Amino acid sequence: MAKCAFLGLGVMGYPMAGHLAAKGHEVTVYNRTGAKAEAWVAEHGGRAAATPREAAEGAEFVMACVGNDDDLRAVCTGDDGAFAGMSEGAIFVDHTTVSAMVTRDMAEVAGEAGIGYVDGPVSGGQAGAENGVLAIMCGGAEETFAKAEPVMAAYGRSIKRLGDTGAGQLTKMVNQICIAGLVQGLSEGLAFAEKAGLNGRAVVEAISGGAAGSWQMVNRHETMLDDKFDHGFAVDWMRKDLAICLAEAEQTGAALPVTALVDQFYKDVQNMGGNRWDTSSLIKRLR
Repeated sequence: MAKCAFLGLGVMGYPMAGHLAAKGHEVTVYNRTGAKAEAWVAEHGGRAAATPREAAEGAEFVMACVGNDDDLRAVCTGDDGAFAGMSEGAIFVDHTTVSAMVTRDMAEVAGEAGIGYVDGPVSGGQAGAENGVLAIMCGGAEETFAKAEPVMAAYGRSIKRLGDTGAGQLTKMVNQICIAGLVQGLSEGLAFAEKAGLNGRAVVEAISGGAAGSWQMVNRHETMLDDKFDHGFAVDWMRKDLAICLAEAEQTGAALPVTALVDQFYKDVQNMGGNRWDTSSLIKRLR
């Protein structure tokens, strides 16, 4: 069992840290809102720290799941940052979805201090975090990943190293690009079925076992048909992720015409007041 710190107790981080504690790891938590950290300790044990540095002191592994590039820099660097409290040989694992640029920057700073670094964004949403079955896409040195993988197994079902630093974040971008187009296609199909007077559930039952089938279709069609959108990853966060994808594509010269279009569709959903609706709410535009 390892001595761990977990930074960021949002809808993903809170249960992820809980799985670490349930597996017997010694866990210290930090959250920007201290009351959330105290609530976690009341539920899971362990200890709450006032700063990322305090949480990271003496930890073999420090995990982070925060909001964006700026949040990651804030918990990593500075006098109160995690790197200031980590010992040489300790490993920092970032589960935030951020840019490849900030990942490489933070990994370089960590490396100068003798700290290992793994970028490990996750997929699977809140349900995946709560059930401990996340997919974790990782970048970093092979030796560093090999040490961190058994600890990440507390909340991950599929854990794969894709390459050196930044490869995990780039793979998460691929994930979000694929989801964006898929959810728009599913939204159009279900909206078409409604307009045509078909029973949407019967249609999905008929086609889900064929080439059109997907996780999104199986797990989201009923709530989409019922106009319920409180079951997962929020539109605000999806737009943050798609902005990262589009910026990276600008740098690499990759063409993302469908992703750019769907990003604007999500902007429409935000303008409808759907900032916190889950990503399947794209169908709302079509009704």
